[in-house]
Amino acid sequence: MSKAILKQIHPVLPVRDVSKSISYYVDNLGFNLSFRDVEKKTQYAGVIRDNIELHLQWHNENDWVEGMESLLLKIYVDKVDTLFQEFDTKGILPYNNTVKDTAWKTREFGIYDTDKNGLIFYKNL
Repeated sequence: MSKAILKQIHPVLPVRDVSKSISYYVDNLGFNLSFRDVEKKTQYAGVIRDNIELHLQWHNENDWVEGMESLLLKIYVDKVDTLFQEFDTKGILPYNNTVKDTAWKTREFGIYDTDKNGLIFYKNL
């Protein structure tokens, strides 16, 4: 029996409006559209930047009312300060957001997308 080798992960983020989320990731975070199921009323799509591909999946309002939870992703980057400056220049960072060194020996900052999915960008110290 051969051993399975894990190669990639594509987290699926719950979103209310896939097209709006695509715009946020492309226009603000520097991702590119990888794919979408259909052009009108998109319900599933992927965005990619470098080696990170995130999938965006539509959920209706009832899902959110009945306990849909957002996700928190940690994304490793080589130049966390450079990425912070890129996002800061675009004016998309929350007020008083900074890059900081943590007690768990990372340097990181975080943001939320339009559906409150958290993205933490970090590098190890």
